[in-house]
Amino acid sequence: MSKPTLAVWKFASCDGCQLTLLDCEDELLSLAEEVTIAHFLEASSAVQPGPYDVSLVEGSVTTAGDAERIRQVREQSRMLVTIGACATAGGIQALRNFGDVAEFASVVYASPAYIDTLATSTPISAHVPVDFELRGCPIDRRQLLEVLGAFLAGRKPDLPNHSVCFECKRRGTPCVTVTRGEPCLGPVTHAGCGALCPAYRRGCFGCFGPMAGPNAPALVAKLRELGVPDRDVRRVFRTFNAAAPDFAAAAELGEGDR
Repeated sequence: MSKPTLAVWKFASCDGCQLTLLDCEDELLSLAEEVTIAHFLEASSAVQPGPYDVSLVEGSVTTAGDAERIRQVREQSRMLVTIGACATAGGIQALRNFGDVAEFASVVYASPAYIDTLATSTPISAHVPVDFELRGCPIDRRQLLEVLGAFLAGRKPDLPNHSVCFECKRRGTPCVTVTRGEPCLGPVTHAGCGALCPAYRRGCFGCFGPMAGPNAPALVAKLRELGVPDRDVRRVFRTFNAAAPDFAAAAELGEGDR
């Protein structure tokens, strides 16, 4: 029997999640024995035509061309997995969603008339059905290997839905909010990074997006208790996953400039 085919696609993004696949190193060699990497321009210009058994999609939809291309990718893919904050929530470029993109273009570009872009940056799931979402900025290579291994084994990926706080407890990392008064999104952020930032005594930035059923209002109340001004409450939620519904709603809880 022929090996399953894997395709990797890039939309509006920094390429970091694709590089995570290349960073698998020894595991990538083992993966290549089990699948045919048919389309992965970050690694090779050699391309095999679809259809593909599984497509990994990095990046958000920010142009009309992106919107058309993702529909074509979906048509060619038996399973479509979005990887990273850009593909799952619009990415940090979704900050444009809260402002005037024409104004931004006029400030950034010398000839904004040549810029062809949408007013918003949206996740892949806003345009086509998605079979699985893998969070992170960038994604965690262990989770990526778990997803691909689960696909090969014909089972559901075994990934956590709990918060970063669980990872801190497993590492024995003291809570930076309790011990240092540091604002931290760990209580509402999806696990997967291994609680990297708190391990270095920094608050979580929410790279992996909202956990399942986050209690964002309680965290906002705690941030205010720490003396964080409302404008900074909005800012702390408007980073890597600014347009994720739970984080966007939490950002709107800030009123005024206390």
